[in-house]
Amino acid sequence: MSLEKVISISGKPGLYKLITQTRGGFVAESLIDNKRISVSMQNNVSVLSEIAIYTLTEEVPLRQVFQSIKEKENGEKTSVKPKDSKDKLEEYFFNVLPDYDEDRVYASDIKKVIQWYNLLQEHNMLDGLEATEAETVADEEE
Repeated sequence: MSLEKVISISGKPGLYKLITQTRGGFVAESLIDNKRISVSMQNNVSVLSEIAIYTLTEEVPLRQVFQSIKEKENGEKTSVKPKDSKDKLEEYFFNVLPDYDEDRVYASDIKKVIQWYNLLQEHNMLDGLEATEAETVADEEE
């Protein structure tokens, strides 16, 4: 499954998979407990494919950050925990994305990225990252 179908809902923990669209919003299923909820258009929703991380030179799509973590961890869960110290999280993130902008990427953002990666890894939803990246490179070359 691609990141276009995975969302984060402000005020709700974890990630959600888009199931279907309704007249006033859509139905999403939690990746944590598989419960389905109705999400209205008033909710603040972020699609993972649209999120990027600030670096000193550009914005790197979250998909590429997940791919870097996956390569570093050989497809396994992260070696750091989201609840680890700020310094440990930042050191880990520097290994994954060496030129991330420390002024605009906070420890809370790093925690979220690690939590999301581990959740996607747990549900075997990281396999589509390479294919999506290959399509993006092909699109850019045209």
